[in-house]
Amino acid sequence: MEKTFEGKLLIITAPSGAGKTTIVHHLLDTFPQLAFSVSATSRALRVNEREGRDYYHLPAGRFQELIAEGAFLEWQEVYAGQYYGTLLSEVDRLWAAGKHIVFDIDVKGALNLKENFPERTLSIFIKPPSREVLTERLRNRKTESPEQLQKRIEKAELELGFENQFDVVLVNDVLERALREAERIVSGFLGIER
Repeated sequence: MEKTFEGKLLIITAPSGAGKTTIVHHLLDTFPQLAFSVSATSRALRVNEREGRDYYHLPAGRFQELIAEGAFLEWQEVYAGQYYGTLLSEVDRLWAAGKHIVFDIDVKGALNLKENFPERTLSIFIKPPSREVLTERLRNRKTESPEQLQKRIEKAELELGFENQFDVVLVNDVLERALREAERIVSGFLGIER
């Protein structure tokens, strides 16, 4: 009898500027068994983003309708009027394709997601080497107004306090070392010899 695919969830979270997206892209390039869960958001499309690849962009009203319909596995109002969430249809689509799913989501969303599938989930908290380094990384992005930057820094400070609620804490001090460690962790989780 053929064994049915039991998809796993790999949750990568971190404060903005800790390097989680870089690590997620590396893992997706390294492990063909993984696929990226595209989150939905009500914020505007950024210049370097592509609809359906980076996010599903929805007007805030439509996002709220989908919340009411129970269409999200998890969702958060990350900033006032700015929603992010994981559509159930996205998880179903990737598992139907026989893929384990990688999530690049904020800390609170990660905790909610982990709660839904505790036995099939590995959660990794990417931590910067220091608060000062994190602040400098955010400043160097130059993608936000001073007010938006200050909001991100304050939120990042708050999120650092959640690290002990995740399965693994990975310090991103030297990127190459962090990437190798992430590969080792994911290989073990997926049961892959490397």
